[in-house]
Amino acid sequence: MKTITIDLDERSYNIHIGTGALDNAGSIIAEVCNGKKAAVVTNTAIGKLYAERLTGGLENAGITSNVISVPAGERFKTLKTVARIYEKFLDEKIDRSCMAVGLGGGIVGDMTGFAAATWLRGIDFIQVPTSLLAQVDASVGGKTGVNLSRGKNLAGAFHQPKAVIIDVSVLNTLPPREFRSGLAEVVKHGIIRDRNYFEYIENNLNSVMSLDPVALEHIVSVSCMIKADVVRQDERESGLRRILNYGHTVAHAVERLTGYRRYKHGEAVAIGMVTASCAADIIYGSSTGMTDRIVNLLKAIGLPYRCPPDVSHDDILAAMGLDKKVSNGKLNAVISVEIGTAYVDDSISQNQWLAALDRQSQL
Repeated sequence: MKTITIDLDERSYNIHIGTGALDNAGSIIAEVCNGKKAAVVTNTAIGKLYAERLTGGLENAGITSNVISVPAGERFKTLKTVARIYEKFLDEKIDRSCMAVGLGGGIVGDMTGFAAATWLRGIDFIQVPTSLLAQVDASVGGKTGVNLSRGKNLAGAFHQPKAVIIDVSVLNTLPPREFRSGLAEVVKHGIIRDRNYFEYIENNLNSVMSLDPVALEHIVSVSCMIKADVVRQDERESGLRRILNYGHTVAHAVERLTGYRRYKHGEAVAIGMVTASCAADIIYGSSTGMTDRIVNLLKAIGLPYRCPPDVSHDDILAAMGLDKKVSNGKLNAVISVEIGTAYVDDSISQNQWLAALDRQSQL
């Protein structure tokens, strides 16, 4: 099993990555948490597949547990669902000596983390991500939250887990569309931070798409190392960490405008990354050919790369203005001019964004 450390002083923790890691989850959790009682939050589909293995491992490690099931889908990532988790915490007498374990994708992890951060002003929290998107991105870094009617992840908290336990073998039961969605975040990490990693994905896509365990462990490990390095330098997203939002400004707008039903999160991120690349082309010129490389890779994966034709560019622009990354009335967008680097730019005008959206629609 590979171990990657998120170095945050007293909030430091390890990410454990390997085939079969789920079977070691109980002993790992017992090592980092003193409590003897856990609330395992999951959804029905994931619970049927993996909850018994997790709770059995917890029991073998001397930890009793109860399973709390939440509905699946981005539209249920709300304060209402978190309130249901709180009620279950009450029913199961979850106190400050206990822990919450998120077993599922990014939605489950976000809500479990937010509930743990706010229950009794904070209890221990462990991430056991089962989707590729959660394994490479959502489970790492301590960002938790829920959506409000007017925007995504507007209510949230930074609450670092005590451990992240990643079993790549569970990806074999992940629906293909969910797997492709997770690859969008993998591509994002290459674009913003590591040109060689981007090229690895280009050159080894067949192995990745066929769920080769060596390729899977490689992409999960590299993505986690990239995110670990960024989070170590900027835990609370005051500077460098904002580059991890590449593609997310337009993505969140598209998700909200389509009711969180039409697109998976990674699909929306894929669309948003192409918008951001088109914006860079408009501002700096397109001599690097970066947009073409991104679009070609997204096409090969089977991800969308254009905004929905039935949603107006004006509506997308208005929704972008409600994003949590707006500061002092300016939108802090992430731009990459060359694969492997990225920076935050708050000077892009509305007309430039509209021009980028128009260019994207021509691709």
